[in-house]
Amino acid sequence: MQLPTTFTDLIDEANQFELYQKLIQQLNKDLALANVDLELDLEILPTSLKFMLHEMVYKLIQEKFMDYLNLLYIIDVSETKVRELDGSDTIIMAEQVAFLVLQREWQKVWFKNKYS
Repeated sequence: MQLPTTFTDLIDEANQFELYQKLIQQLNKDLALANVDLELDLEILPTSLKFMLHEMVYKLIQEKFMDYLNLLYIIDVSETKVRELDGSDTIIMAEQVAFLVLQREWQKVWFKNKYS
């Protein structure tokens, strides 16, 4: 599986396979497991999804760092990929981490769909 490299590519691929709602469901499931107080509507627009995830990650980094680390652990975001990010600008880093979260969630959904 080749992971999408941009947010737009990821959303296009999810829509192409008709798995966008499954992606949101998986995200909601993992957010609940991580005790993050955010539940996304299944009909959320991709632009709103991107904004809300970015905002959530930014707040976790700034205010609840241990919860942020717990979220990354539960979603199973690659530690190597997170360490490769430039942490000098928290806003930009939060956006990049939000995309890594979406990439990993997409990977889970894609594999479940393909092999179940």
